Amino acid sequence: MKDLCPPGWPRPKGYSNAMAARGRIVMTAGVVGWNERQEFVDNTLAGQFAQTLRNIVAILQCDGAYPKNIARLTCYVTSIDEYLASAKEIGAAWREIMGRHYPAMALVEVVRLVEREAKVEIEATAVVPE
Repeated sequence: MKDLCPPGWPRPKGYSNAMAARGRIVMTAGVVGWNERQEFVDNTLAGQFAQTLRNIVAILQCDGAYPKNIARLTCYVTSIDEYLASAKEIGAAWREIMGRHYPAMALVEVVRLVEREAKVEIEATAVVPE
């Protein structure tokens, strides 16, 4: 996987502008921050964000993909303000779960998610080298 950043552009913090990769694609969608019994045990955005990342890693591992293989994430949150206020906790959880791998990423505020208690939903695209 190759991080793409045009010459002279500042490096983004906590994400990449673009990633280039070749291989088998594994995608997730609709992953929220509940546990394996579909129960929300944390009602904070930071806690749900961390659980959502853990859930994505568990799903990807079912087909031999790992955090380092994630090329792109689209994160839907119900509050940008809560996300920004939780940045320190989210960053700590990111490093614990994802390491220092920062894929191309978008963050979008939405009115609500299908699961009423969900504060975050993340889609992931991973590319596993053949």
